[in-house]
Amino acid sequence: MKKIALALLACSFTAQAATIAVIDSGLDTEHTGLAGRIWSNPKEIADARDNDGNGYPDDIHGWNFAETSNKLIDYKYVNTYTADAFKFFEIQGRQLLGQATDADRAWVAAARQDKDIMANLQKFGNFVHGTHVAGISVRGSANEAMGLKLIPTEVKPFLYGLEMEVSNKSMTEDVRMQLLKSTLGALAQQQMILLEEIARYAGDQKADVANGSFGTGYNQAKIITGAAFKILFFRDAKPEELEEVTMHFMNSLISEGQRMMKAAPNTLFVFAAGNDGSDNDKYPTSPTNIKADNVISVAATYDVQFLAGFSNYGIKMVDVAAPGMLIDSEIPRNRMLQVSGTSQAAPFVANVAAQIKDMNPALSPLEIKKILIGTVDYKEFLKEKVLARGIVNTGRAVIAAELSKTVGVVEAISRSRSSVRDVEPSREIVNPSAKVMALPLTPMFQ
Repeated sequence: MKKIALALLACSFTAQAATIAVIDSGLDTEHTGLAGRIWSNPKEIADARDNDGNGYPDDIHGWNFAETSNKLIDYKYVNTYTADAFKFFEIQGRQLLGQATDADRAWVAAARQDKDIMANLQKFGNFVHGTHVAGISVRGSANEAMGLKLIPTEVKPFLYGLEMEVSNKSMTEDVRMQLLKSTLGALAQQQMILLEEIARYAGDQKADVANGSFGTGYNQAKIITGAAFKILFFRDAKPEELEEVTMHFMNSLISEGQRMMKAAPNTLFVFAAGNDGSDNDKYPTSPTNIKADNVISVAATYDVQFLAGFSNYGIKMVDVAAPGMLIDSEIPRNRMLQVSGTSQAAPFVANVAAQIKDMNPALSPLEIKKILIGTVDYKEFLKEKVLARGIVNTGRAVIAAELSKTVGVVEAISRSRSSVRDVEPSREIVNPSAKVMALPLTPMFQ
C-alpha cells in the first residue's frame, strides 16, 4: 500500500491540465468553486474580434452553439431558483434513498400536475445542468472545463420548424411512410451536422475529452415520431408503425453521429447512457449508442453498491458504470445542488479519462478507453448490464496510465489490478427505491 501511495503522490506532482469540453447547457465561468478550472483560449482576447481566425469571435472559454455567441450562460435564469425547484430535488434524493415520507410523495404528485412548477423546473434543470456537470468533470484534479453550449435554457417543442408536404391527401400510405422516414432522416442529419461542428471545435482546440450528458432516448423519440406520423397520416400510429419509424429515426441519428466522432478523432467522447431505466441494446439512445474507438458510454450507480433504477444499461452498448446518484456539485451563482442521473455518472468518467491523459499524454482515445474498461471494480450486479461488468476505479486507472509509460497498456492494466484495491462503499442504503426516475437527459432537439 505504501508503494501505491507514493505512486499517487508522484502523479500529483507530474500532472498537467487536461481539457474537457463540456457539451451541455452552459457554464458559469465565474463560479468560485470552479476557480482555476476553466479553460481559456490562449489565442483569443476579449476585443470583439476573431483573433485566432477560427470563426468564433471572443471564444475565451468556449462557444455558445445554441445561440451563436460567446455568452456561455444567461444569469437572468437565476429567477428559476424557486423554493419548489430546490424542494423537488431534495425530495427526489430522499425517494432514491427510500426515505421519502407520505407528505413528500404527495407533494411530488401535486407538483407534477402543476404546469407552472414543471415548466419552471425544466428551465431550472437546463440552467444548472451544464455547470453541475462541469463541476464533476474537474473535481479533485488539474482538469480544465471548456464550455460548449448545445442545449438552450428554454427548449422549443420537438417539431418546431419541422416541415412536411401534406397537402396531397391522395398519397398512398407507402408514399407517406417514405416521406416520413425521409423527413426524420433529414432531421437527424441536421442535428448531427451541428454536433459535428461542435466536435470539430473541440478537436481543433485540442480537447482531450468531451463530455456529453445529453441525448435522445427511445421514449423521447417516440414523442417526435408519433407527432410527425399524425401530421402526415392524419391519424395516430399503430404500435408496430410507431416502432418502425422510431427505430428508423434512432438508427438515423446513430448513423449520422459517426461524423461527430470523425471530426475529433483525438478526443475521447464520454456519453451518458440515459435515464429511462431501459436496455440500450434493444431501445437505442443517441448519441451514446454510437460505436467508435473514441466513444465510451456510462451507466449510473449509487456509490459502488447497485445500479441506479433510472439508469439505462446494455451489455453491448454501455461500456462502464460510475457513481451517478445524489451527486453534489456546483450550479450557477455560487450555489451547490445534489442531482442524480447518468448525466452525473458521465462526467465522473470524463474526469478520470482526463487524469489518465494527464498522466500519459501519449495515450490515444482508444487506449484511454481500454484503461477505463480494464481497471473497473467488477460487480456481480453489473455482470449482465455493462460491457466492462464494473465501476470505474479512479486510482487504479491513473496507476495504469503511469505504468503505460514503460509497458504496454494490457500489461499496465494487469499490474494495476494487482496493486490497487476495489473502492469501499461510502455508506449503506437500507431500502433503496428502484422506482424513482431521474429527469430525462437534456434533449438534443430544439
